Amino acid sequence: MLLYPKVYLNNVREITMDLLEKNHIKGLILDVDNTLIDYYQNLPEETFSWCQDLKEKGIKMCILSNSNKKEKVKMVADKLNLPYRNFACKPFKSGFQKAMQVLELKNTEIAVVGDQIFTDVLGANRMNMFSILVRPIEQKDIWITILKRPLENRIIRNYQNKQK
Repeated sequence: MLLYPKVYLNNVREITMDLLEKNHIKGLILDVDNTLIDYYQNLPEETFSWCQDLKEKGIKMCILSNSNKKEKVKMVADKLNLPYRNFACKPFKSGFQKAMQVLELKNTEIAVVGDQIFTDVLGANRMNMFSILVRPIEQKDIWITILKRPLENRIIRNYQNKQK
């Protein structure tokens, strides 16, 4: 199903080299809001270390965000030393295609990591990329995301029931 992730994790730091190697993943497309940073734009030190560790092990990464706040996305990208695209219009394919070009990898070698089903998971699955859904860093969200969360939570419950 297009709305189900391949993997559902608590946070980005649960993405290990073992998981990536097992699924032949060489690159990550990372969401920003509530995936890498919280509502107040805090980037956890553990997330910074996780990113540096995977980069040192040869995993390519770029940021793909729907945010129209370029300075916010650029701030995170600069801290992590990653290329980025903001205002990506996920789940439409164009943003993912641009990120794929930046990573210089095939779609089957890329995992998309994010906290939302209707943008990150749907977009990844439409592109035949490996979809990794993570729990939001915190409950506080922008208004449009707040409206979608109850439906996403129902989809996640159904997904988890099918996994059992």
